[in-house]
Amino acid sequence: MRNFKFAINTSTIIPFDLSVIDQVKVAAEAGYDGIELWVKDLQAFLEKGGSLNELTDCLKESDIEVVNAISFFKWSDSDEATRKQGLLEAEQEMKLLKEIGCKAVAAPPSGNLADIPLQTIADHYHELIMLANQIGIDVYLEFWGKALKLKTLSEAIFIAIESELPDVKILLDPFHMYIGDSNFTGLAYLRQEHIGIFHVNDYPAEPQRDVINDSDRVFPGDGIAPTEQIATYLEKINYNGYLSLELFIEDYGTQSALEVARYGLKRMKQTYL
Repeated sequence: MRNFKFAINTSTIIPFDLSVIDQVKVAAEAGYDGIELWVKDLQAFLEKGGSLNELTDCLKESDIEVVNAISFFKWSDSDEATRKQGLLEAEQEMKLLKEIGCKAVAAPPSGNLADIPLQTIADHYHELIMLANQIGIDVYLEFWGKALKLKTLSEAIFIAIESELPDVKILLDPFHMYIGDSNFTGLAYLRQEHIGIFHVNDYPAEPQRDVINDSDRVFPGDGIAPTEQIATYLEKINYNGYLSLELFIEDYGTQSALEVARYGLKRMKQTYL
């Protein structure tokens, strides 16, 4: 039996320009178990006079968990000064996220990694994890299909192994597996504890793989992704963590944020359960 929990990445409702408070309320009313917040949205909320107490109260009242956060600090970069600054930003952001009870933050290849050996990236990831452990938050290793390094599942697994850390958690995403040409059968080599969170999305046959963009993502089941195969792999390894809807659709027409969120949850359950 498939026993997943469901979250929404707030990228999905970007067009509605909601505050983090309203993002939480929409996710809760739509029926999600968790939410992935963007750090920039949290910072904007605080800059406009919002408080962490207000947000934590809202999360408690809504009975929803902040399961991950999206940020782009440059934890691995060919320029050492840039990397050190990235670690300072990571520390500040992780402490902020810890205060609202956020479980984890994503670590994508957002720096200049092109000329860095994978082993060095693994060493940098080890350093980031040591920092996160002091704060008490997880860091999910994320690969991007269009990145020059850390673009495939196999590279993420290499970094996880060579980091000399026993419990690295990877952030998985069908869209990035597709555009980076990762083989979906690679999911069979993972154990459930290796998956931090699984982003849910789909992609059409057109535009083609080499030119498709984030904004071309579609709701699960509306594209050509091997969704049933993916769900079966997750079931076989007994993954019971979060599936999180992550879309970047720019215009939903006349639909409200709540209607989009509800439809997204419906499609997730139809295609993954």
